[in-house]
Amino acid sequence: MNFRTDLTLERTELAKESGKGIKKEFRHNDYSNTTIIDILNTETAEKLGKAVGKYITIEIPELTYLSGELSKIVDVVKESLNMLLPENDGLVLVAGVGNSDITADALGPFVASKIFSTRHLSDELQKNIGFTEPLRPVSAISTGVLGQTGLESSEYIKCIVNEIKPCCVITIDALASRSVKRLGNTIQMSDTGIAPGSGINNKRKRIDKEFLGVPVIAIGVPTVVDAVTLAESVFGATVEKETEIDMIVTPKDIDVLIKNSADLIGISINLSLQKSLSYDDLKSLL
Repeated sequence: MNFRTDLTLERTELAKESGKGIKKEFRHNDYSNTTIIDILNTETAEKLGKAVGKYITIEIPELTYLSGELSKIVDVVKESLNMLLPENDGLVLVAGVGNSDITADALGPFVASKIFSTRHLSDELQKNIGFTEPLRPVSAISTGVLGQTGLESSEYIKCIVNEIKPCCVITIDALASRSVKRLGNTIQMSDTGIAPGSGINNKRKRIDKEFLGVPVIAIGVPTVVDAVTLAESVFGATVEKETEIDMIVTPKDIDVLIKNSADLIGISINLSLQKSLSYDDLKSLL
């Protein structure tokens, strides 16, 4: 089966996968529906084309229209991220993956620009600035893409990991969905890392614990749908390979979607990592 999606929730729906190899948990509140999927063994993982691990899917109101309501969703995203973070206060590297020159692929770089980086702030400087509690050390980078840098994103991140030795890496990347209904209102997190471009058949080297040597948390929002997948979803018929069109479809308000997604994910990461700071504190700092 050709899944053409980065979303584990969609892959389990399409494969109708259940049983001993998978565990699901559902959570609901006034602003979101959250599905927690644990892929428990390699056999199930291979069927789904995903790695063994935990996947959290948060379905929320459309991010395109969420400008005044981001604070209502932040707690849900923050608490989901807390489920995946290692239980220590070590250095965290946040890596935005993607191409800032292509709006639909710019989520990673946009989020990286909103991270409160603190690794360079000494304890004395933090006190002089007015922070009453120590800040967790955080670094942030935007990797660019292979065509811009000549480096795989995984290679770029590994060089930095080897130098600064974080306790974990948080990666952010735009995702592909098989349904237009999930564009801009879905956030996926996992503790399995990512293979950039896999949802649109442009798979790059994986960014994961096996390659980097530290835990990798992946966060993404679906911003595109493959045209062939869209046709199959709408008309319910398989498009023959020889008639496939190499085209990706994005929402018309993709620029607003990316901005609001980056705002939400950026401040949620900051709040998760800097537990002594409030939403208002971070809004004033960034």
